[in-house]
Amino acid sequence: MRPTAPRKGWDHMAIRNRVVAFTMALAAVTYLDRVCIAVLAPQISTELELSRVQMGYIFSAFAVAYAAFGVPAAWWADRDGARKVLTWVVLVWSGFTMATALAWNFLSMVVIRFLFGVGEAGAWPSVARVYSRWIPLTERGRIQGIFFAGAHLSGGLTPLVVAALAGWLQWRMIFIVFGLVGALWAVCWYVWFRDEPRDHKSVSAEERDHIEATRGLAAGQAQASGSWTGVFKTPTVAPLCVQAFANSYGFYFFITWLPTYLGQARGMTGAELAIFSGLPLMLSFIADLTGGEGSDRLARKIGLRSARRAFGVGGYILAALSIFLSTQVGSGFAAGLFIAIGGACSMLTLAPAWATAVDVGGRHAGVTAGTMNTVGQVGGILSPLVLAYLVDATNNWNFPLLVLAGIYAVAAVAWLLINPDQRVEAR
Repeated sequence: MRPTAPRKGWDHMAIRNRVVAFTMALAAVTYLDRVCIAVLAPQISTELELSRVQMGYIFSAFAVAYAAFGVPAAWWADRDGARKVLTWVVLVWSGFTMATALAWNFLSMVVIRFLFGVGEAGAWPSVARVYSRWIPLTERGRIQGIFFAGAHLSGGLTPLVVAALAGWLQWRMIFIVFGLVGALWAVCWYVWFRDEPRDHKSVSAEERDHIEATRGLAAGQAQASGSWTGVFKTPTVAPLCVQAFANSYGFYFFITWLPTYLGQARGMTGAELAIFSGLPLMLSFIADLTGGEGSDRLARKIGLRSARRAFGVGGYILAALSIFLSTQVGSGFAAGLFIAIGGACSMLTLAPAWATAVDVGGRHAGVTAGTMNTVGQVGGILSPLVLAYLVDATNNWNFPLLVLAGIYAVAAVAWLLINPDQRVEAR
């Protein structure tokens, strides 16, 4: 007997909508905690007497941990469930967000930001695991877009929030406030969430049956079993990782050095600096929704494979062109606008990429997404350091931007090799 599709309306859609809302709040917290240090970097550098290169290593310390612990954390989530794992990792990173307030020199800041990255490494792969259990296949592009939109809106607004708080709080207290927000989320998540729809007392029978019939997991395979090494043998995973490298490389520029670039190289100050520092992520809010909903809609017309590729290739080509143009203009306003547009175009690819990772991974969705995310973070490790060394050596901010434009172009080519119809289970 075929399961009955749920009736439309809030009552029968509410629970998985609320799951998505919870994960959106998590996304906002992750970016709140990541982005604030870039805005506070000038004060931190002055008080702790840090050079540009030292600050680059502090930025990269987070990405090193994020890369190193992404796959182990994803395996943990696939094994024990996202309810337990997300609770722990959010508490860990929130604790080290608050511990940032205790830093007294370069080494202490590097260690604290590394440990902060250990906690955050488990966040997004665990969310991929949540979506593989709670979200039907045909809704995942849209849901991933909504998830990343929440993250980027939070990141885009963070410079304004930090600027407002800095008027009456020292930078150390701002880290404490942001850490408390994450701890509150973790407690609420553990109390309310369940790993399987059928285990949540508020889920109706219709919604439960609809999710289980359309989420793409075979009966009895909700829990990961068998070897997950097939992830590394699946051909489409490698180009997924290449495009993730490009995305993270650019993203880390936006959340680390962009405020400094706009201030030192383009002469921005005050409100203008705060707005343009957050503009790439604020525009990414629109790009995330467009990439998620748009790729789902296009897939119904031309197929999943062609639709995801269209957004991946197109997004990175536009991103490469916009970043290149930012180096060719003399106006600070125009340069900031081109950088923001380039950043947003790169995020058109984010929802299709993560939806593809969840689809390809199946019961190993956490490890598949974690592998992609881990390789992506290598770009995050290199981005702040490459910029610091290039600018120190040449005193020219255009060189790092030209490197970024080239990396985006390579990512566009990688998308031509991505096939969301492949499955890890077949390996």
